Amino acid sequence: MRVLVTEKIADGGLQRLRDAGHEVDIRTGLSAEELLEVVPGAHALIIRSATKVTKEVLAAGSDLVVVGRAGIGLDNVDTEAATEQGVMVVNAPQSNTLSAAEHTMALLLAQARNVPQAHAALKAGRWERSQWTGVELSDKTLGIIGLGRIGKLVAQRAMAFGMNLVAYDPFVGNDRARQLNVELLGLDELMARSDFITLHLAKTPETLGLINAELLAKAKPNLRIVNVARGGIVDEADLAAAVAAGTIAGAALDVFDAEPTIESPLFELDQVVVTPHLGASTEEAQDKAGDTIADMVQLALAGDFVPFAVNVSAGEASETVRPYLPLVEQLGRIFAGLCDECSDAIDIEYQGHIAEYDTRILTLSVLKGFFTATSGEPVSYVNAPQVAEEQGIEVRPTSTTTARDYVNLVTIRGGGHAIAGTLVGLGAKPSVVMIDDHAVDVPPAEHLLVVRNDDRPGMIGTVGAVVGAAGINIDDMAVGAGPDGERALMVMATSASVPEAVATELRATDGINAVSVVN
Repeated sequence: MRVLVTEKIADGGLQRLRDAGHEVDIRTGLSAEELLEVVPGAHALIIRSATKVTKEVLAAGSDLVVVGRAGIGLDNVDTEAATEQGVMVVNAPQSNTLSAAEHTMALLLAQARNVPQAHAALKAGRWERSQWTGVELSDKTLGIIGLGRIGKLVAQRAMAFGMNLVAYDPFVGNDRARQLNVELLGLDELMARSDFITLHLAKTPETLGLINAELLAKAKPNLRIVNVARGGIVDEADLAAAVAAGTIAGAALDVFDAEPTIESPLFELDQVVVTPHLGASTEEAQDKAGDTIADMVQLALAGDFVPFAVNVSAGEASETVRPYLPLVEQLGRIFAGLCDECSDAIDIEYQGHIAEYDTRILTLSVLKGFFTATSGEPVSYVNAPQVAEEQGIEVRPTSTTTARDYVNLVTIRGGGHAIAGTLVGLGAKPSVVMIDDHAVDVPPAEHLLVVRNDDRPGMIGTVGAVVGAAGINIDDMAVGAGPDGERALMVMATSASVPEAVATELRATDGINAVSVVN
């Protein structure tokens, strides 16, 4: 498949894609118009922060399966439009956490000790030792807004400098905060108590302009603010005014409202330290981001579960859940072949040990298999729920840790039909163990012939003769008696698809009640 790369990515990751047999098409420095011209025919698009993946770009890239951002932020990707189109959006959320945390500490120290200002003066021939007196970090209070991966790393490093730690994060509990030696506060109180503040938030409508004139007015005059998160979280004009007026002591920023930029009211102030978005600019982070995004794109192109997909409505698949993904997708496909028409509801039951885990990704996999079979078009983990909603099909997953015959069992029901499957033995062999409440044992093969017939002698031979006369080999077969004792069911895994003419002949045979062909 063609992988379009529009920004500089570490070659190690790109080579992984080449080694997997993909065509890597590197086109850096494209304008918005040029991107619209080259994205058609691409199955994957790999970017960093400069490329804008708009609704128009996604529409032009009608073959796109995945957009991969080699980094964390996704404000340059129209994720909503990608979801509507069924395009997976993935990032590399852990690739630059260490680099960003270290850069935060670098700016914290640079701001506290006026390092770049003193450096510039001395290089310009001025010995200004008294002018650039700084402050110590020890015994100062650091307010951390956002106690996620990077925020936690900053907290650990700040403790080594003897700082007192407070934080604002509505998604972190008191127990977890205590483990990090951090006191949780409301945002207003954090502003009032902190000597330094560092931001580690995603850019969202809720966080846009979070640090503004109103909030800055609640701070101590010796406050210094560090932002290595995302531009726009800090109102740059309000911050510049507060620094100029002496409302706060200074700031250090690595990110800005618009990037790249060489103009900002903050650049005119000696109390402000700035860097051009260097938070992830280390050799190690670049290598990790390239490797990670290559792995995620490769999984997406293969149709596998992608751990860092941001627009898939499921959590990370555990080691217990992950092996069931191919099985349940096959169950969804076979279930679609059993149904003469779509039901208005699909019930999916998870029984046994597997029910103790997050099974949302398994539900998406069932829908992926079902709707790909019924629509004839590829359906992804991304848009499977949307397809169900558009078709008016209610999806009802349930879980129970009680299982009778199997350690784990996945059962799908709807429209008068049912199918169940599990993984069997030490080799975790996939098996279909029930169809329409008949006990069977067949692999979820690509081609299946399902025959419902009267439970009387000679029926297996009759069906086998018709199928054999058509030149189709039967690779595997199971016969299951029905719960009423009068009807039986045959499931045959065949070497090729059974033609409709053969199915029609079987339906006209005495003793055969129904025939379903699954491909």
